[in-house]
Amino acid sequence: MDPESLPAVRPVPAAEVRQALTGARRVVFLDDDPTGTQTVRDLPVLTQWRVENVRWALRQDTAGFFVLTNTRSLAPEDAAARDREVAEACLTAAEQEGVRLAFASRSDSTLRGHFPLETDVIGELLAKHGGAMDGVVLAPAYTDAGRVTIGGVHWLRTPERLQPVADSEFAKDATFGFRSSRLAEWVAEKSRGRISADEVVELTLDDIRDGSTQSLHDRLTGVSDGRVVVVDTAEDDDLRAAVLAILSAERAGKSFVYRVGPSFVRARTGQDAEPPIEDETLAALVDREKHGLVVVGSHVGLTSRQLAKLGERRDFVNVELDVVALLERPAEHIATAVATAVAALEHGLVVLSTSRSLVKGGNEAESLDIARRVSAALTEAVGRVVATRRPGFVVAKGGITSSDVATGSLGIDRAWVRGSLLPGIVSLWEPVSGPAQGLPYIVFAGNVGDENSLADVIDRLETV
Repeated sequence: MDPESLPAVRPVPAAEVRQALTGARRVVFLDDDPTGTQTVRDLPVLTQWRVENVRWALRQDTAGFFVLTNTRSLAPEDAAARDREVAEACLTAAEQEGVRLAFASRSDSTLRGHFPLETDVIGELLAKHGGAMDGVVLAPAYTDAGRVTIGGVHWLRTPERLQPVADSEFAKDATFGFRSSRLAEWVAEKSRGRISADEVVELTLDDIRDGSTQSLHDRLTGVSDGRVVVVDTAEDDDLRAAVLAILSAERAGKSFVYRVGPSFVRARTGQDAEPPIEDETLAALVDREKHGLVVVGSHVGLTSRQLAKLGERRDFVNVELDVVALLERPAEHIATAVATAVAALEHGLVVLSTSRSLVKGGNEAESLDIARRVSAALTEAVGRVVATRRPGFVVAKGGITSSDVATGSLGIDRAWVRGSLLPGIVSLWEPVSGPAQGLPYIVFAGNVGDENSLADVIDRLETV
């Protein structure tokens, strides 16, 4: 694919989207892991969805907020039940606050997650409350990390080339693997034929860049009965152009549920790409008298390479939770790891990780069960370490790991996303309640950055 052959970008400033947000629905991002926050700043995050928490988020002067559902780590029936519970709480809170909501199911830019289950659940709940879901906007792009959709095909940018997503390691995921790179065919595959590829509407770069908001509006107002709309995205301007048309169609009475990657969050909230957090802000958040704790649960190859580069750049104590030992004698193994990590934190950086070999079950359900047991052990270990010796910061590596550490280890229920530590990736949360209040919490997806990114983040945290 030759980028030179693409139509010229149609510039759409973020300010134009912000202007269009006046009177628009507040969007709640049901985030299936915490990494959707890494493209934005100054938005609320909830990890508990009691109505009073949602009302707090709705009272903030923002275009939207996150609710961390962590559904990517759950079995399908459990994910559906959680989505219903969260969406019900949001609708109840919105009614009490007199606010209209739009729902986004924020998931993985490499297409791993429960689809179309999660958008189906939201659509069913909207219908129960007298609403409708005219369409599902499918926009998984993450432009900062080189995940783009061109010609209806989803691509990953590697150092050598653009690679179709189905040819990547992510497509071989033990739980959410897939065969199709063209999103219309991926929808048919994931819906097991319930939705045919021919039924999917594709907004191509030709439509977005050569058209107008009105022409896109006309396409979207013709969507009904929950049809899926795939949005091509090579640049943030493409998404902002689509968002303007979506907002226009919603003002005309249409209702969409969004299934999106991180870049759509930025576009839909009217934010532009921002530089990383300033050193002065970071210095005010990090306790330089204490050492940091890095928690690693991700098993993708990039994470392993990032750990290796971190070791080349600085000394740290690596405390490893062996997966086989965890499955056989969890209590003993966790106690030993906690004691080792607590002692090491007095003197320097500690990396608490699961063993790098990926242990799979005989089928999807068994693989999920193993992943949950290992994640629970890691969460317990981190919580005990932090309670015994509070670190200067906590970095969580891996999407599900980040969620489990935030909720299970640190007890965060409300936080603010303060921005990224690297351009467009790796977000810093400031907890505003609970035992971790004021402890810098860094959410670092397993599959973003280059081999030096983890070391670069630690450098920033330790030298500000």
